[in-house]
Amino acid sequence: MVEALKLFKRYGNKPVVKDVSVNIQKGKITTFIGPNGAGKSTLLSMISRLIVKDEGEVRIEGKEISGIKDRELAKKISILKQTNHINIRLTVRDLVSFGRFPYSQGNLTDEDWRYVDDAISYLELEDMQDKYLDQLSGGQRQRAYIAMVVAQDTEYVLLDEPLNNLDMKHSVQIMKVLRKMVDELGKTVVLVIHDINFASCYSDYIVALKDGEIVKEGHKCDVIQSDTLKEIYDIDIQIQDINNQQICVYFS
Repeated sequence: MVEALKLFKRYGNKPVVKDVSVNIQKGKITTFIGPNGAGKSTLLSMISRLIVKDEGEVRIEGKEISGIKDRELAKKISILKQTNHINIRLTVRDLVSFGRFPYSQGNLTDEDWRYVDDAISYLELEDMQDKYLDQLSGGQRQRAYIAMVVAQDTEYVLLDEPLNNLDMKHSVQIMKVLRKMVDELGKTVVLVIHDINFASCYSDYIVALKDGEIVKEGHKCDVIQSDTLKEIYDIDIQIQDINNQQICVYFS
């Protein structure tokens, strides 16, 4: 389990995350939702130690992450940031192989390459694995970065806006891959996503934030409720049951 306890983050005099505590359940998909500026990405980054928390604790399996060495933490937690940019020219296969760095330190074994090949196959990138990243569309590059995280093979997978630049087909593909990683491989996935219908259909647990604080958390059925969503997003959202899924209607 990953535990975040009384986390605070400020930029200057502006508090971005205020006294947030949350437990990330193992073997589940936990999704952070909320409007822009709610603190979702900042919270995710503090949990992964990507940014430094001002106050509070983050524990992984009972141990404060500040006391874990970088290489060991990278074998436990992988994170994909909202924006990614690499200055050197890489092929898709080269990029995905970076996910094995915590284990290989750059000297990949046959086993490492098997993880790379499996990740490329998972994301259906076989036909473009030898192309350079600058030859790909934004959505294709996003899938390549997600494949890199998959190849890292960590117990905890943290993804900040993983559906950016993806069309409907590939958004569904990514969410199905993440669901499969949880259900078949026992991974623990934490997401920041804006599309509340993807959160509703694929999550186990939802944490809703607004203005740096948790408004509501719980099983997805407890959070995907009209009154709760009204409080979070300040608009009226109807909930319809379609194929045993709670679908949010907010266009009318």
